[in-house]
Amino acid sequence: MQRYWFGDITDGRECIPFSRETNELIERCRSLEPEMDNFVPVEPETAVECGVFSSRQDYIAELRKITAALAREKISEYYSSGDIELIQMVRMLNELDHVINLLVERGMEWYIVKNPDFSRKYKNMNQKKVIGMMRRQKRSGLLSIAAEIDALSDKRTRLMKEISGKAVEVAPNCSEIVGGLVAARLISSVGGLKELAFLPASAIQVTGAESALFTHLKGGTPSPKHGIIFQHRRVHNADRAVRGKVARVVAGKLGIAARIDYFRGEADVEFLKKAQERIDAVFGGAGGDSE
Repeated sequence: MQRYWFGDITDGRECIPFSRETNELIERCRSLEPEMDNFVPVEPETAVECGVFSSRQDYIAELRKITAALAREKISEYYSSGDIELIQMVRMLNELDHVINLLVERGMEWYIVKNPDFSRKYKNMNQKKVIGMMRRQKRSGLLSIAAEIDALSDKRTRLMKEISGKAVEVAPNCSEIVGGLVAARLISSVGGLKELAFLPASAIQVTGAESALFTHLKGGTPSPKHGIIFQHRRVHNADRAVRGKVARVVAGKLGIAARIDYFRGEADVEFLKKAQERIDAVFGGAGGDSE
């Protein structure tokens, strides 16, 4: 007997119709798991002859309604995943960074036009000083631009805190190892927690350094030793002599942490303790190359 979404057809070609209620048909579609090797496609006319539908158009209209409902359900399920929201939050943070940096740069160029003798000092100034100088231009539009930059910077700070909190929910082990913000950036960069979980440690280590890696492969420049994980304090604070080793160990532990997060979704206290001890040992120069 072959089972179809509208009913069953026996080996003797007898048709046993199912309900015409849309919700019941949707539920039936969810339960169907046909063996494709033995599956026999059916024509709409067969369903009409079965007495389930009045015409081919009726069959197609009902099928369209059901498939659309199932598609909406799948899409909703996909977007309910925590890492999907986390990716969008990180992308918004990146856009805020871009806008703030652009406004500061353009504001500084505007300031230089008004104060040409200042241009030599421009490149050595940090962002806070630049904004402070813009803020002092009380009779200029620069003052309002500085206010907008301050407002965007406040939004950026709040969003960073939200991202860190969300990352702890989505990837507690990764967040514990490198911090919520770095974990979120890694997840966003590779396209999701599942993708991070299946990446080799060597790829995690250089994620975010794709341009440098491409230059290395194309032009023979030194290979990058770290990407986004450089933001982790143990990596960027490490002595240059052991920084690559620290980055390698952090990436290895992150690979394991991502798998635990993806398959279990909860913190593994014992793993985290051992991982941190291993990272601290290498940071202090006492560790070897083994994982």
